[in-house]
Amino acid sequence: MADKSCTIRTRKFMTNRLLLRRQCVVDVLHPGRANVSKSEIKDKLASMYNVRDPNAIFVFGFRTHFGGGKSTGFGLIYDDVKAAEKFEPKYRLVRQGLAKKTERSRKQLKEKKNRVRKIRGIKKNKN
Repeated sequence: MADKSCTIRTRKFMTNRLLLRRQCVVDVLHPGRANVSKSEIKDKLASMYNVRDPNAIFVFGFRTHFGGGKSTGFGLIYDDVKAAEKFEPKYRLVRQGLAKKTERSRKQLKEKKNRVRKIRGIKKNKN
């Protein structure tokens, strides 16, 4: 499958200085292929935009168009990995391998939620 090529185009490209990143919509043309792996898309984006570390690139939200041959998703290219760790949601960092997923049971999450609900809106005494 890797012998069939794919073409990557970006549109709605903008530079977001506040979040230290460049962001764009990524169109992938892949006739004859079911889809293209995110790692392959990241590698091609890294070569297009001269990114040193491919871990600073996050691609997500890809949907294949009806009939196949074209997919559209979103791409974020951070200035460095440190900026990505600061601004990206934890679940995307886990997908990328930059963060570790903390395993908690369902019961622990519900108990924490209920503890937070009890103290919300109550002024704490200093006694």
